[in-house]
Amino acid sequence: MVPSYSFVTLWKLKGPLEKVWEAIYHSERWPAWWKGVESVEEIRAAAGLDGVGSVRRFTWKSRLPYRLTFDVTVARVEPMALIESIAEGELAGTGRWTFSRDGDGVLARYDWNVRTSKPWMNLLAPVARPVFRWNHDVIMNWGLQGIDRLLAV
Repeated sequence: MVPSYSFVTLWKLKGPLEKVWEAIYHSERWPAWWKGVESVEEIRAAAGLDGVGSVRRFTWKSRLPYRLTFDVTVARVEPMALIESIAEGELAGTGRWTFSRDGDGVLARYDWNVRTSKPWMNLLAPVARPVFRWNHDVIMNWGLQGIDRLLAV
């Protein structure tokens, strides 16, 4: 059986919703501010202006000595509120960003439900699961630090 993982990340951000939305919606810009995002390559452009149907290939480098590459298809967009996507490749599953105003800032929540396809990760999952979870948290914290710097500009 292929191991699956469910992660929930909450970012409390200062600044207007519009700026937070722009930073996260434009994932092709992530390598400029999110440590660990090595590259984002457009595989297929969206048919419409909302981004639905676009496919981007992400390569992530973690604190641990490995990289993960997977394609992300944007499945649903509700401007300023929601981005849903489907991942395929070395990670496969679904991701969902949701955004809400939180006082003078924004609460950005990311739900990431994935399975791994790398044989070594699947083999080690029974004992390495806590390390993989820790690694995910490190990468998401890098993103929080990066977006905080970006929004302060």
